[in-house]
Amino acid sequence: MSRLMHVVSGPYAPPAPARELVAVSADGARLHVEVHGPENAPPVVLAHGWTCSTAFWAAQIRDLAVDHRVIAYDQRGHGRSPASPACTTHALADDLEAVLGETLAPGERAVIVGHSMGGMTVMAASTRPRFREHAAAVLLCSTGSSRLVAESLVLPFRAGGLRTWLTARVLGSRAPLGPVTPVARRILKYATMGAGSAPHMVEACARIVHACPRAVRHAWSEVLAGLDLDHGVRELKVPTAVIAGTADRLTPPVHARALAAALPNCVGSTELPGLGHMTPIEAPELVSGRIRELVTAYATTSTADTADAAETASTANTADRAAHTASIDRTAESVQSAESVESVQSVESVQSVETLKEGA
Repeated sequence: MSRLMHVVSGPYAPPAPARELVAVSADGARLHVEVHGPENAPPVVLAHGWTCSTAFWAAQIRDLAVDHRVIAYDQRGHGRSPASPACTTHALADDLEAVLGETLAPGERAVIVGHSMGGMTVMAASTRPRFREHAAAVLLCSTGSSRLVAESLVLPFRAGGLRTWLTARVLGSRAPLGPVTPVARRILKYATMGAGSAPHMVEACARIVHACPRAVRHAWSEVLAGLDLDHGVRELKVPTAVIAGTADRLTPPVHARALAAALPNCVGSTELPGLGHMTPIEAPELVSGRIRELVTAYATTSTADTADAAETASTANTADRAAHTASIDRTAESVQSAESVESVQSVESVQSVETLKEGA
């Protein structure tokens, strides 16, 4: 299990859950689950990404739990879920099914949100009966279905075999991350966040990532390096929205565009200028707002209303992009002004490969 190192104050401090429970997966793996908000409210299920934990969703939980039942769980080996020898996309799908079965009533439908590896979890589970029973709609944040290492921009080299090989070595490093220092924060920001990310955002992310045990980090990096869930995308037939940051180095926008093109029922794809891989932390209000829209459109409607709901969600997505244009433009300007600085940081980071490994 991870050491608990998350921030304890501010908007990214995890709120206390209404209750905690354990979901047991198909192979016996035990998963820590938290439930926030009113029991009779519309449910939202949150699946975090590689090296993160339920603490990653603090801002969304704080916002949504006022009038939603928010269910968040730690992926195996992360947060308070013990590590398991089984690190596969099949196990990820098993785990999500276990959480859905433990927390939702038969036939109850929820909006399921996955960030990074959490999005891959959703893709892996797309054909599962329990997923199809409980999924009303899906939000995929900063994720991809294949070619993760080949498309990664963490190392500022030209695309090709050398960059792919080096990226795999960096992301798969077994080295310990160590304490959260100014250098560690700088490297993590370069690798996973936009140039305009505020210090308190970087601090929250660094504490969460550095809490992940190195053995767990390495084991799941190998799964991600060989990921191929393109078939899962084609089987994800519930209404699905996509969010990505244009400055995401881990899963660049090419992945979001491929998802939007392949999804059978894509209800909107939003690219956020200047934002990086940690979109739920970098743009908490926008991500929470998109979740609310999906709940309103799909989690509170009957099957007969699906067509009307799709039109409602599409309109809401357009309005959402317009409402956030001013804020996004300011972020983009910040990125442009920091572009030369980031380039220097890229070179400095590559000159110290061992240090850069820790940031990935």
